[in-house]
This record gives sequence, C-alpha cells and structure tokens, in this order.
Amino acid sequence: MINIVSFSARGCSTAIGISKALGDEDVRVFSKTSGMSVCENIDVTISEWTGRVFEKSDAIVFVGAVGIAVRAIAPHLKGKTSDPAVVCVDELGRYSIPILSGHIGGANHLACRIASAIGATSVITTATDVNGKFSVDSFAASRGMCIGSMALAKDVSAAVLDGRFVGLKSDYPVCGRVPTCLDTSETGDLGVHITSGFGKGPYLRTLRLIPKNHILGVGCRRGTDKEEIKKMAMSVLCSAGISIESVKAVASIDLKENETGLVEFAAETGVPTFFYSSSELDMLPDIGYSKSDFVKNTTGVDCVCERAAMAASAGGELIVRKTGGEGVTVAVVREPVLVDFGDE
Repeated sequence: MINIVSFSARGCSTAIGISKALGDEDVRVFSKTSGMSVCENIDVTISEWTGRVFEKSDAIVFVGAVGIAVRAIAPHLKGKTSDPAVVCVDELGRYSIPILSGHIGGANHLACRIASAIGATSVITTATDVNGKFSVDSFAASRGMCIGSMALAKDVSAAVLDGRFVGLKSDYPVCGRVPTCLDTSETGDLGVHITSGFGKGPYLRTLRLIPKNHILGVGCRRGTDKEEIKKMAMSVLCSAGISIESVKAVASIDLKENETGLVEFAAETGVPTFFYSSSELDMLPDIGYSKSDFVKNTTGVDCVCERAAMAASAGGELIVRKTGGEGVTVAVVREPVLVDFGDE
C-alpha cells in the first residue's frame, strides 16, 4: 500500500499524476486541502493521519515541503527494518527525494521510479549510492533476505566506502557479477555469510544474510496453544540447523484454518499461512510421505504436515520429515536459492 498526501491544489494535481504513474500499485491519494474531490480529504492533523497509516503502509509520499514530512513522521519512527519508505516530492513535481528507508524500505527505488514517471529529478543522498558502491542492505532487501545484524551491516558499508575488502561466503550457488569489494576467501575480520543457518559464522565478525526459503508444514490436535506449536517448530528447526528467520510460510490442512494457536504462531513469526483441503493434499505426487491411517481417518488425507509443506512450495525438497510430540507434527521443505548479483 502506497499512501500519497498533498497540501495544496497544485500539490493534489501532482499527487494524482504520481498515482497514475505508479499504475497497478495499490495507491490511495489524500489531501489536507478541502474541496479536492479527486483526493480523499484528511480531517485530522497531518501528524495524526501519518500515525494512522504509518505501520500499514509500504510507502508514504508527501507532496510538499520536506519539513512537513519530517515533522509528521518523527513521532512514529521505530527502526530501519520496519519503517516504511518515505519520499517527498515538491508540489510542482520537480524533485523526488527519499527521506526514510532508502535501502531496506525501497525509498530510493521508489523516488527514482516517481522521478522517471513524472519528469522530476531524483535526489539520492545515501553514501553507497552517491559513491557507486555495493550496498549490502539494499542487496539483501531486493532479494528478500533478512539482515542478521544492522550494526554489522553498517560495518560492512563503512568498510566498502573505505575501500577495504569484505569477505563473502554463500551456502547457495552464486551467479552474476560479484562486486570487487567482496572477497570470496572464508577467513578474515569482517564478512558476509549468505546462509539459512545460525551460529558464529566463518569470520570474526559475520553478517548473516538469510534467504526466506523454508516452509513449515504443521499438524496439531484441536486446541493446541501457540507455545506448544512454537516449541516443536523451534526444536525441529534447531535440530536441522535452520534459522527461524529463513521461514517464509506456514502450511496446514484447511481443517486448521481457525486453529488459534497455529494462526498466532504464524503471526508471531511474521509469515503467511496457507491452508489446503484434504483433496488438494491428496492430489500431490507421492514422494513417500510418512503416512498414517489414523490421520487419514481423521482428516481425509494420510499425512498433513509433509504434504502441506510441499503444497506451499515452489519446487522445494522435503528435508525434514514429520517430527512430532505433544500433539504437534512439523515438517520442513527447503526451496532452491540462486544468489544473483546481477550487474551489481
């Protein structure tokens, strides 16, 4: 969701132009100026409006002075990994300026898109961009990877800007043009490790970039609470050496769609849930699932957790078979990852 807000009739016209330029994006256009029928009217203070939309937005575009945007967002800032992208465009549409979450939130990219679409000039101020250097947080965000430590990400960027080499190790295949600042030796003071695992890492200071490529298939008894599901899931992941941050989804049978503990576990983990009917699960190619007559008689399909995880994956491999205890069963599917540096 992109929310655009303007403060004058001319600004409203620019906001509408930006909205049209963004095309199929989910965009809403607001105005603090009364009588702008083409925009949704704001009848509260701009700070209050910003507070209402801040956490719900992927991006907020202020069409007006940078100072207005800064004052509006200041009380609501939480951190680089969670704040939305914020871009400011002057009311004449001459300049497009990212002012928050330039890399991780994608504000730099959005500002450039807007500038290109409306004929404005983008004003990018992040150090790696203006110096034409590799940006580790932008790289991770654009590829859907979690950043293990923002402090270490800062250290990596500082080293790159200083012209120092940074180590690179990947547990997954790499393609594209690896930046010259990255050294593929696996020893040294500071390095980046692209991994789904956890632990110390190969460098004295290791920044983990974690692809989201694991799906948890979960089965449970009716009424199982969140903590029991979490305990079993974490036990399975830990035993397999898999970071919880690499989980991209939780899957189960549709009989569990209203199972509070399961839904709450997925919400706490910050991933979507996918539910499938017994017939959908039963139609999957048989890869030697851990079948149970009891489960089939109860749910209509011989194995829930393994089949559900496979159903939610795109070409994944079942790497952890059904593991159960305390009324919970968990299986894990790993999807393939190709670390593409493109023309970085």
